[in-house]
Amino acid sequence: MILKNVYRKDLITAEIQKLAQVLARIMGLKLEGKLAEADHIFKETMEGSFNLPIDMLLLEDLSAFEKWLESSDLPSEKLDSLSEFLYYELGISAERNQLIAPKLNLVYNHLSDKHKIVHLVNLHRQKTIQQYI
Repeated sequence: MILKNVYRKDLITAEIQKLAQVLARIMGLKLEGKLAEADHIFKETMEGSFNLPIDMLLLEDLSAFEKWLESSDLPSEKLDSLSEFLYYELGISAERNQLIAPKLNLVYNHLSDKHKIVHLVNLHRQKTIQQYI
């Protein structure tokens, strides 16, 4: 049992490291002005790594996203990684901010309520995203 938990933790850690590299690539592409390529990789990552349909992320209605969040059963490390991806999507446009910010806030609340994880960075970001909600 202990070996199984260690193995699972190692797999999650490796996946989070891979996701961090993908996020760095997306941010680099945005800085280079390659927004279409960055958006394509973002969409692939949402669907491939988080099993989050991009259409659900871009709906105004929060209920589908809330249901997805509850049923996804993502480990806290992966949810934290998702929050990073969503946070760095803010600022693209006012319309996108209004769609992403409430979902990002739900992720932060889920981390806090379900997983009992609160990061100072996330607390600061929650205050920042209030301007978009």
